[in-house]
Amino acid sequence: MAATTRLTMDKTKMSLAHDVGQQINSTAFSINGRDYHPPAVPMAVICIDGCADEYLAISLAKGVMPRLAKMLESGHRSLVRGALPSFTNVNNSAIVTGCPPAKTGIGGNYIIDPHTGQEVMTNSSKFLKLETILAAAANAGRKVAMVTAKDKLRELLSKNMNGIAFSTEKADELNVEVNGIDDIVSQVGPRPEIYSADASLYVLRSGVYLIESGLADFCYLTTTDYMQHKFAPEAPESLEFYRGIDAEIGRLLDLGCVVAATADHGMNAKCDLDGNPNVIYLETELVSKFGEGIQVICPITDPYVVHHGALGSAVTVYLPNHIDANEVANWILSLDGVAEVHQKHSAVSKLELPADRIGDLFVLSTRDFVIGRTRQHHDLSQLAGQLRSHGGRYEEMVPLLLSHPLNDVYYKKSQGDPRNFDIFDFACNGVVVTTN
Repeated sequence: MAATTRLTMDKTKMSLAHDVGQQINSTAFSINGRDYHPPAVPMAVICIDGCADEYLAISLAKGVMPRLAKMLESGHRSLVRGALPSFTNVNNSAIVTGCPPAKTGIGGNYIIDPHTGQEVMTNSSKFLKLETILAAAANAGRKVAMVTAKDKLRELLSKNMNGIAFSTEKADELNVEVNGIDDIVSQVGPRPEIYSADASLYVLRSGVYLIESGLADFCYLTTTDYMQHKFAPEAPESLEFYRGIDAEIGRLLDLGCVVAATADHGMNAKCDLDGNPNVIYLETELVSKFGEGIQVICPITDPYVVHHGALGSAVTVYLPNHIDANEVANWILSLDGVAEVHQKHSAVSKLELPADRIGDLFVLSTRDFVIGRTRQHHDLSQLAGQLRSHGGRYEEMVPLLLSHPLNDVYYKKSQGDPRNFDIFDFACNGVVVTTN
């Protein structure tokens, strides 16, 4: 586990770059059973999509993240547990509500809608069963902004939010009615290509601009994992990408922000020793063994499949009534590359998944395998290099970074079993902020 820094109270007095504390609303608010007491300074909560702790560890060791290294001398770094399956929609929904998937209703990027029986993507806020921390903060008087790389998250995460919400993917299509702002490119630059490092860095640059200009003081900034899918932590491209992240974190710190960062999931290579993808085409295998009528849903599926081919380390299985779930579960568990098989009751109680949006079985792979449906469902022709993906237990642990030290109560919490969706709680209630 990554090291955790704890400071004595005499070392917690940190001056802010700007005397903005008197200008920012620090009214407390409550949402989804938690109370939040945001400090009267700008806040930037960042989800670095796909950021396994190895990316930070190697980047810090190689000296490409000097601002983060300096921040951690007086701040906090530890590991937290994400939500399963370790996918984007699942964890971002959990983070902005402070609750697990069983409560948010978002148990995958892709599900069978229980009301229609159709396969759908969970990109609409109609699938989110809870109100968000972002909306509650805005209602309490904060200037809230939510910036995401992928447009699929914009409407979902900004549910009922009075503030600014846009994606870098559609940065050149903003209007006040939909996005709360009608222009960003004149300030931050042209819209980036979504399959690029700049798609993520643009999110952070936008957050810097919104805070610096006074348009926001409570930001959620969530990036895309294209770079982590494409490059291992030690790759030169990864190091350069994290150098860019470090520069933007530094700019946020210079603005006097409380900066908090975590990830929605980690990332691992899913290949054999020769670099060939380790794939279980589970629907094909099940139909061959048990007959027609079995359906496998891959909850990693979203509009952005170039870098993973809709192959992840978790799937849900729907069985016809005449097939025995116990028999199928035991058979799946015997397959090479399968780590866990949960029947619905177990998936709900142990994985905290929404019962109405999963099948009869929920399957997780081992560290270096992915699970698919059939060969026809997955196009790997666009993959360049080795397949890297996520979704299972081995991408569950992610970093927690805070720019300020923790008070005693939250330091103790950090040593237990904190979750990535506790990050707003830690940032609002746990950090020790002093202003001069």
